[in-house]
Amino acid sequence: MNPVYLVDAVRTPFGKYNGALASVRPDDLAAHTVRELLARTPALDPARVEDVYFGNANGAGEENRNVARMAALLAGLPTSVPGVTVNRLCASGLEAVVQAARAVAAGDASIVLAGGVESMTRAPYVLPKNDKPFPAGHTELYSTTLGWRMVNPGMDPRWTIPLGESAELIADKHGISREQQDEYALASHHKAAAARAAGRFDAELAPVTVPRRKGEPLVFDADESVRPTASLEAMAELKPSFRTAGEAGAGATVTAGNASPLSDGAAALLLVDEEGLKATGREPLARISATGVHALDPDHFGLAPVEAVNRALAKAGKSFTDLDVLELNEAFAAQVLGCVAEWPAFDPAVLNPQGGAIALGHPLGASGARLAGTVAHQLARKGSGTGVATLCIGVGQGLALVLER
Repeated sequence: MNPVYLVDAVRTPFGKYNGALASVRPDDLAAHTVRELLARTPALDPARVEDVYFGNANGAGEENRNVARMAALLAGLPTSVPGVTVNRLCASGLEAVVQAARAVAAGDASIVLAGGVESMTRAPYVLPKNDKPFPAGHTELYSTTLGWRMVNPGMDPRWTIPLGESAELIADKHGISREQQDEYALASHHKAAAARAAGRFDAELAPVTVPRRKGEPLVFDADESVRPTASLEAMAELKPSFRTAGEAGAGATVTAGNASPLSDGAAALLLVDEEGLKATGREPLARISATGVHALDPDHFGLAPVEAVNRALAKAGKSFTDLDVLELNEAFAAQVLGCVAEWPAFDPAVLNPQGGAIALGHPLGASGARLAGTVAHQLARKGSGTGVATLCIGVGQGLALVLER
């Protein structure tokens, strides 16, 4: 198998739902990261890119079904450069990295791009077709922003509960209190704010120029959901989002404050083999050494990274004591704390040192690519080490990637 090098990784700043990036189409967000990524490697002829892999969890709207190909064309790559879009829901961006890395490792490609994109703001409504023509009754319009839609009636109803209720089940299982979740969320905001102030996101960010109806365009250059002044007092005032406080037999702990926000954004990475590395004229950030995937009951989807990471580390010949950083996507504070509780050998001091999705945002298709990129940049700054990027995935899956330098 060929070694797989991650040469560079860029992302847009992540925007709030209906925020700074609301007017920007997802295919344009993806194209922006592709252009910026290649602009940072001027020695590389774009015609040498052999494929573009992008993750996207929606695909029902302006992504136009295959946003990878759309992004390549919009970014100005030669029409000879193909593109494929993959979907593993919240881990779609990391799945794109995994599939691209496999192509390089297997010798099917020497130079590939991988990434992910999501505009949750611009996710469309969908109207199912009727079984019979000219129906007399009403029909239902579905939002494609997040969660289950048009569920098969044969699906076990225990599995089709809201994502936040799944987080509540994890909190129940591990006895994770509202206070613990709020404290974790607060730390995420404070770590992200500190990392931003120290310039630790600068190497991965590709600011987006957003036209406005009046005045000069907005240069959007910082993640929009980070709250440096967040406090436990303010978080404590938020009402539970999925259960009623005092509900019989169960706690009500998950709020908007200790969960990731709906977001917009994109990320892109450049992966190569030895020959491809020579063509870039650059030193790689890191090397991809192993992957792991796992599945479990959908109603406890947030715990799937536990075994995915275990498998990935075993393949890489590593253990938790070897880790310099573990980036676990923060869909919910309860989900993160539940995973940590099931890793007895893991040191939480290396967990999300620059904050996570609770502060930075979680544009579904982009988050996995962001995690891989931010691990690589952290290892490059350190000069050596081992890191893991991992996510839980709705409907009961987890995906993990090991990087080394």
